[in-house]
Amino acid sequence: MKPEKTRQNRDSGGDILQGKGGPYRFSDHLVPYPEALADMEAQVAALATGSGREQLWFLEHPPLYTSGTSARSEDLLNPGAFEVFEAGRGGEYTYHGPGQRVVYVMLDLGQRKKDLRAFVASLEGWIIDVLASFGIDGRRRDGHPGIWVDGDGRMDKVAAIGVRISRWVTWHGIAVNLDPSMDGFGAIIPCGVRDGGVTSLRRLGLDIDMATLDAALTDSFAAHFPEPRDG
Repeated sequence: MKPEKTRQNRDSGGDILQGKGGPYRFSDHLVPYPEALADMEAQVAALATGSGREQLWFLEHPPLYTSGTSARSEDLLNPGAFEVFEAGRGGEYTYHGPGQRVVYVMLDLGQRKKDLRAFVASLEGWIIDVLASFGIDGRRRDGHPGIWVDGDGRMDKVAAIGVRISRWVTWHGIAVNLDPSMDGFGAIIPCGVRDGGVTSLRRLGLDIDMATLDAALTDSFAAHFPEPRDG
């Protein structure tokens, strides 16, 4: 699924489709979470029945919280800060907002490898390689999904991972903090982790725009997710 950057068109909703058949989809507006969830559900159902195609959806959300299947009420410190949506993915509470690159990854593991742990490891490796291309040392952290960097006497998360599998089709995905408002993380215990913080690429000294981050993500994706086998 390597993008063909010279080939672009738009779908019926106005989103940019990039690559052969549009496997890379970019929304240039803030997408409300219920709209994104319904869209993913439709895409995943089509892919599971063989009538759809794999897709990576690049977008940003307005400020909001999502709760995963392991979310604990005590980790929502200020319930009135932003609207909270049940995501149905794994994990706990997280914040989404402008300046954070969300990529929803809809792949057919039935045509790839039916291994959830290997899929998550590939997501981690993908993000780590992208960060490395900008000179940032991103790391895994045992027992805590996502990608972490050394902070001020602690580990800080710079990218979150939360996924769901339906009939071996993946959905939800990753969220990379480029330059979101960090205040949004203050009303929750992000991902339920009390011994770590949250940071952004901007706070780490990286001065790039979203298009540059997107280019790095698309350029390195195929190295971690080769084309699925035929049949």
